[in-house]
Amino acid sequence: MRLTGLQELITTERDTILNELAQGLRPMSQGVEWFDAHDPDEQAETLLFLRHHCVQARAVSADGPEGIRRAGLRPTHTPAVLITRGPIDMQLGKIADLTPVDERRKAFRLLVAVLSIADERRRERFCSGGYGHWWHHLPVADRG
Repeated sequence: MRLTGLQELITTERDTILNELAQGLRPMSQGVEWFDAHDPDEQAETLLFLRHHCVQARAVSADGPEGIRRAGLRPTHTPAVLITRGPIDMQLGKIADLTPVDERRKAFRLLVAVLSIADERRRERFCSGGYGHWWHHLPVADRG
């Protein structure tokens, strides 16, 4: 599918990479490497974008435990504890605000996993009739 001019202006490399990760089109190891290559301000912005994407995809509290599993986190890791402790919108914001480097990495993996779960559900329920967002038509990422 070809993007329209407006979509090309709005679409960023970050949005594409995050959606490729959420859809399993790009390996998480590559995503973590990409995330780690950014400075702390860019990482914080990326986590906020992920939080926004999760909300837009209609993440629900029940997505937390599966997100923890998919992200490969232990239930005692800070982002895992947070996602199970209250309304999902508030908890996603707290996760996105984590500042220690290793916690940010875990937050990144968890938010990508939650986005994946919520987006899968959204596609099944709302996009199955042929409608699809641009990010539902991404090719498999270059794994080289």
